[in-house]
Amino acid sequence: MSIPYKINVNDAFYFDFENESISQLDAVSVETDKFHVLHQNLPYKAEIVSSDFNQKKYTVKVNNNTYHVAILNPLDALIKEMGFAVGKTKQVNVIKAPMPGLILEISVVVGQRVKENDNLLILTAMKMENSFLSPREGVIKNIAISVGDSVVKGDLLIEFE
Repeated sequence: MSIPYKINVNDAFYFDFENESISQLDAVSVETDKFHVLHQNLPYKAEIVSSDFNQKKYTVKVNNNTYHVAILNPLDALIKEMGFAVGKTKQVNVIKAPMPGLILEISVVVGQRVKENDNLLILTAMKMENSFLSPREGVIKNIAISVGDSVVKGDLLIEFE
């Protein structure tokens, strides 16, 4: 039994492939992420420019043309059909203190829009400064602490809308 794959290229072209049709490609690796491909007696130079293995998304260059490719296998299609997102994590809405410490700096204000990895605050604990970065993009709903406050493990620090 052959496994079907659904291929999306540049969000504009859709192809269905099975193991047999994929195995008919004659591809030889010439360097890391670079290949010489023969298909129907025509030669192609192919290169994997970038890859996100967990999301199964790739950027490939074929004969100097760049393509964005997404691959779905039957399990991926079923998960998508059921409304689940592959590789997504639970959305973080609150940040709590992971340890006791002292709030040294707060870099955001209520209502501020932040991007993922923006600096939120600095907590000093055991003579070390710990920077807290935003785990996601969002808007700051509440700041439960002030500079100079002592916190214990589990105390609410920042809440997102």
